[in-house]
Amino acid sequence: MLDTGTDAPAFSLPDHVGREVSLSEFEGRRLVLYFYPRADTPGCTTEACGFRDAYDEFQGRDTAILGVSDDPVDDLTDFAREYDLPFPLLSDEDGSVADAYDSYGEKNVFGNVVEGVFRNTYLIGPDGTIERTYEGVSPEEHAEELLADIDELREAES
Repeated sequence: MLDTGTDAPAFSLPDHVGREVSLSEFEGRRLVLYFYPRADTPGCTTEACGFRDAYDEFQGRDTAILGVSDDPVDDLTDFAREYDLPFPLLSDEDGSVADAYDSYGEKNVFGNVVEGVFRNTYLIGPDGTIERTYEGVSPEEHAEELLADIDELREAES
């Protein structure tokens, strides 16, 4: 995982509707950048739906959400539509952005060693620095964990 206090690596990736999304678009507000292994699998669906269900709470805290996987855009389009996800899902097919965020590499899946995306999250501050890191997160309570941490950071700022 990248260290807190360091600048978040810049990126530009297509989202689930084919629009290019860049880190620079979120300057001045917080960003939840979450990496997940595969669209429409149980854990990834649970995590995405947790963010969907808490979306208004994130918006109320001026915090954007981006999901990143190495799925192709078409798979992300279907995933976003099926679960009514209100935030962009980014396609990092070659894993280069996930790799820049220490969230890509070899892992064991059902006894097979494969290359893929790790379930990690970064909370990026309004100034573009990494405020918090979350490695190997549990999909069930992750949205609530982030909201609590955002509240803590906002309280420390005031």
